[in-house]
Amino acid sequence: MDSVPHNRGRIGSRALLLATALVPLASWAVHAIALHKQLAATRKDPLTGLLRRDAYTARARRILARHSDTTAVVIVDADHFKRINDTAGHPAGDAVLAAFGARLTAWAGPHAAAGRLGGDEFAVVLNLPADRRAHRLEQLVRMLHTPVALDDGRTIDVAASIGAATTDVLGTRDLTTLQRAADAALYDGKHSGHAVLATAAHTTVPSINGRRAGRPGTAVWGRAA
Repeated sequence: MDSVPHNRGRIGSRALLLATALVPLASWAVHAIALHKQLAATRKDPLTGLLRRDAYTARARRILARHSDTTAVVIVDADHFKRINDTAGHPAGDAVLAAFGARLTAWAGPHAAAGRLGGDEFAVVLNLPADRRAHRLEQLVRMLHTPVALDDGRTIDVAASIGAATTDVLGTRDLTTLQRAADAALYDGKHSGHAVLATAAHTTVPSINGRRAGRPGTAVWGRAA
């Protein structure tokens, strides 16, 4: 007659043991989530939400290895950024950088590597087939030339210079070579409102960051209004 209460007691004991065992598991899960968030925070730039240089580089190389002949490396440099800081203030400059980060993230999509290389310079590595290349670069030009609205009601006019290098045109998957060529192409179109596609000649430029420019025969896309 007492078998039912006895079984209930056994079930209750098992439930208690199970609950006791799950407590450390739950604590570990919470700890693991917190650790994941901390690791993610160290990988991303807090202002723009883009990957920091090391995390960007690692992800970019994986993409280059996966999409051998359809990968584009895009370098972006905010135009006249010092002027924005000097005339509108550093909070406005931060808002512009944050807006650029959000726009690059939206443009690149979740499978790309989008990073802040430092200051007002950014990079994106993504799968970009040749038949979509012109349209997508024109789209990026338009996005990065759209004024930024500030919280105080002001609007800041912005612009960016953009250079791109692709594995099919340059015949290499080396990230350093592609970035150097994209940067050289960027300075060919500096302040022009174009996205400039690097040619093989851009890989031979011995210096970058604006010290060599004006190479003829480069493809340009996306003239800004």
